Amino acid sequence: MGTSGGLRLPAARRRRQLLDVALEVFGDRGFDGTTMSELAREAGVTKPVLYQHFSSKRELFLEVVADVGCRLREEVALATSFADRPRGQVEAGFAAYFRFVSSDRNAFKLLIGVISGRDGEFRSAVRGVEEEMASTIAELISAGISPEHRQVIAYVLVGMAESASRHWIEQERAGNPEMLAEWVAELAWAGLRGVSEEVTA
Repeated sequence: MGTSGGLRLPAARRRRQLLDVALEVFGDRGFDGTTMSELAREAGVTKPVLYQHFSSKRELFLEVVADVGCRLREEVALATSFADRPRGQVEAGFAAYFRFVSSDRNAFKLLIGVISGRDGEFRSAVRGVEEEMASTIAELISAGISPEHRQVIAYVLVGMAESASRHWIEQERAGNPEMLAEWVAELAWAGLRGVSEEVTA
């Protein structure tokens, strides 16, 4: 993992490298099963270098959660921005979500592990990721309904993507993200069409 560990990297690149390595290690071993010594070794740096960027394992873990959430949200937002019709946005958003899960399963496993864990601060961090994702999706819903109604629907859509992905991962199926998106989007779109006649394909 630590192929660039021995090099003297600029602070921003080193931080990026440490976050990437930490995601792999935390995703594989969990928070409790990981030590800062192991993280430093995997990254090819000394513990003092690791502590220069992150004051504790907890801080590093929370940064990893936030980083995963930001990358996922950005990929979904980018994918939907290229779709010119609401129906296309729905499918594009799900496809981006499932592609992210397919290409970076440790990231999704990390989030799911936190949700099922007992640490309140970590669960709160993941809820923040879900809230930001729902807010991003709510802005795309133009069904002539109230902001509160849009937010609820957005949470439902996030839940659909999360549940489908969890099943996908737990069954260890290497399915096609686009096909999975088509299946889930078909159901989601039927629901959206039922909310308001103003929603058109």
